[in-house]
Amino acid sequence: QTDILSLNSAIEAARAGEAGRGFSVVAKEIKTLADRSKQSNSKSAGLIANIRTKMNEVIAVRTADIAFDVIDKIDRNLFERNCDVQAWATFDKVIALAENSDDAERCGETRALLKNIVEIYEVYYDVFVTDLNGKVVASGVLDDIIGADMSGEDWFKETLAKQDVVVQDMHYSDLIGGYTVGYNCPIRTGSGKVGGILSTRFNWSFIYDIIDRAKVSTKGEILVVNQSGTVIGSRNREEILKRDMSHIPAVKDAMGGANYGYALEAVEKGKSASIIGYAHTRGYNAYAGKNWSAVVLEKI
Repeated sequence: QTDILSLNSAIEAARAGEAGRGFSVVAKEIKTLADRSKQSNSKSAGLIANIRTKMNEVIAVRTADIAFDVIDKIDRNLFERNCDVQAWATFDKVIALAENSDDAERCGETRALLKNIVEIYEVYYDVFVTDLNGKVVASGVLDDIIGADMSGEDWFKETLAKQDVVVQDMHYSDLIGGYTVGYNCPIRTGSGKVGGILSTRFNWSFIYDIIDRAKVSTKGEILVVNQSGTVIGSRNREEILKRDMSHIPAVKDAMGGANYGYALEAVEKGKSASIIGYAHTRGYNAYAGKNWSAVVLEKI
């Protein structure tokens, strides 16, 4: 508008001839003002763009920090579950049952112990014991699985082969009717030989407490993905083990082992861009983690 006003002023000054000299000076001043306005607008646009960039960087760092906090809390929680199964496998009644799984009295005592453990700790669906053949000989909650054959299960075979703690990935278990993580520990008898396996089924819903309390915006998302990029934790329970995030470059970085970072990406075609912060599991103490990652998406 200032440019047009300057041009019109110059035209009118030219028309007026000698009488328009004074007006011509005004026209030149208006032109100078127009040029300065353009420069100011350009500087302002650059300043605003810089502010937006800095704001996005602040948001990006914040999303990565939230992701780090979430996966760290999950690691610490699951570290405790890892400790639980190892400690319980050393209980006298559990060892006694592993030494003689056919003893009805020992079975009864161990079942009572396991039931007490489940009631006290509250975060488990069940805790049970198998013999070396995979037969469930004691259970704290699910009486109907006693006598069930677990010898064909991957976790059973892997635990016997490694003779060490084996942690399953998060999965849906038909056995207990819910999402769970299984912890399996060999039971060593007095002679030091493995006499059976103590197995727990952690109730995954307790991890949602960590996810639901994460401080993201109302439009933001907080997700936990497994090593394949499949969502195993979300505020939207319907997408658990269904939504695949592996196609997103930032998630690929996390899956590849990048411990911490963020990126600006269009997550899906036709959707608005998002700032994505991520953090890969680092485990906690002796618990190495399961190569999971936490991902925070904030739309911009």
